[in-house]
Amino acid sequence: MSDLGDLLRKAREQRKLTLDDIQELTKIRKRYLEAIEEGTYSVLPGSFYVRAFVKNYAEAVGLDSEEVLRLYNNEIPANVSEQVVEPVQRPRRSQSHSTDRWSRWGFRTLMWSFLLLIVVLVYIYAIKQPSTDNADSADQTKMTDQVKPPETNPDKDTVKNNDEASQNGSLNGNGSGEVTPTPDTTPEQTPEPPAPTTTLTLDRSSGSTDYYKVSPAGAHKIEIKSNGPAWVGVRDKNSSGKYLLQKMFDKSGGSEVVDITGPAYINIGRADLVEVTVDGVALEDGNKATRHRMQLDPAEEAAPPATTTEGAQTTTP
Repeated sequence: MSDLGDLLRKAREQRKLTLDDIQELTKIRKRYLEAIEEGTYSVLPGSFYVRAFVKNYAEAVGLDSEEVLRLYNNEIPANVSEQVVEPVQRPRRSQSHSTDRWSRWGFRTLMWSFLLLIVVLVYIYAIKQPSTDNADSADQTKMTDQVKPPETNPDKDTVKNNDEASQNGSLNGNGSGEVTPTPDTTPEQTPEPPAPTTTLTLDRSSGSTDYYKVSPAGAHKIEIKSNGPAWVGVRDKNSSGKYLLQKMFDKSGGSEVVDITGPAYINIGRADLVEVTVDGVALEDGNKATRHRMQLDPAEEAAPPATTTEGAQTTTP
């Protein structure tokens, strides 16, 4: 067993993963994973696949793939004999003159049959389609016949209004039938200012890292949800900061919440299995079965406007 294979195997066993789990994460065949751990690189299809498979294996077990390739560059073969599959050329079959003639006649017959079918369908549609004008006039006539104006009784409405006026006058004690308005003493409520919402603006992208501006500056809550086996790491400030979260989700998935008060760096092993939100606002991660990184930086807030008091101007920086 090679040193590189021993390193990858130990990292896999520390996370309690089997080769079947790594195969599901990386989509690499199990026999190739076994060949990498045993150091038998001749089993792999080529030198390019050796480096690519080692890189994906390292990321799946939570190792820095670039650092692993740099440390074990001498162990990984530079040139491995690649299997070249030559295409099999089949001899062309000779076609007789009579076959070509029947093919041309068959094609012409098919074309004429298709055109005739179109004409028949158009004719049937034009004959059986009802006239739009007749249908509209019939519908309008039916609606006009059924709708009747509401019946009104002016005498009944007058009696009802007089009764209401007399009852209101008796309640007020003036006997005149006039309604005395009641002043509205409900105090006016001042609406509360809305809470500031969180906005995420993509500033730039470099490689597999996206840089976001988070507004407003201050405390925020990062929520990470996983629906499958994936590794996630959250660091304080940047990629060299202290780990705030480092977890390998299993097949059942799960969720984690991290509170931040400043810049943060998020590293995801499988972007297609993980969803990241900041205060409920989702971060776009490409949704691919690859590694994805995101840097969150507070947005710069604009300075407050200047104020003037009694001819003297005071400027707030």
